[in-house]
Amino acid sequence: MQVDVGVRAVVAVALAAVLGGCAGQDDAGTPRASGTRTGAAAKDPAVVSGGTIGAAGSPCALPVRFDVAEDWKAESVDARGAQDDGLGAALLRQGPVTAACEIDAKPAGHIGFLRVWTGRAGDADARGVLRGFVAAQGHVGKERYRAFTTGGGLRGTEVEYSSTSELLDETRKECAFAVGTPGGPVVVHLGGMDSAEHDAMLPAYELAKRTLKVAG
Repeated sequence: MQVDVGVRAVVAVALAAVLGGCAGQDDAGTPRASGTRTGAAAKDPAVVSGGTIGAAGSPCALPVRFDVAEDWKAESVDARGAQDDGLGAALLRQGPVTAACEIDAKPAGHIGFLRVWTGRAGDADARGVLRGFVAAQGHVGKERYRAFTTGGGLRGTEVEYSSTSELLDETRKECAFAVGTPGGPVVVHLGGMDSAEHDAMLPAYELAKRTLKVAG
């Protein structure tokens, strides 16, 4: 879709996030079961798969494919034409990656998105890419990085961190994960209107992480 930069500016401010409890590996390197939270709640309608995106012909063609929660709506993001515009670049590019897909939770009754960001082929260092993504956001702290492995055996890095909204004058937690692929790095980030929305949407984030595979 062609991005309305003005609308995105409002949405970007509104969707600051509070996230916690992401599965993966602790700071000491001790593995934890990937997707444990999602698996435990698999009978919850909120985590019923509504289909897979990422492959050619799906709403978003990506270097990876994964399941999206039922009723969440995926749309590709057309970042062309905004790269040289200051505001557009700020909204569509974050550190080493560019927005590629938005998966809207509104049809499922929530206010928030899963956003997928992609980078250049050759940037396979998932942890480095994720660090760059978080640093580019600004006003962040308390980053905690950990390794994780998807159900399909794809390894990546996940981060929990706090961010401070200057507009709302409050500090919140956020969550994102990154993997390296032959087609370039991929970052998936969950953003919602408030902590209650994020808690409700977190199973969809875990579903995406658990089912993530290289496209093809």
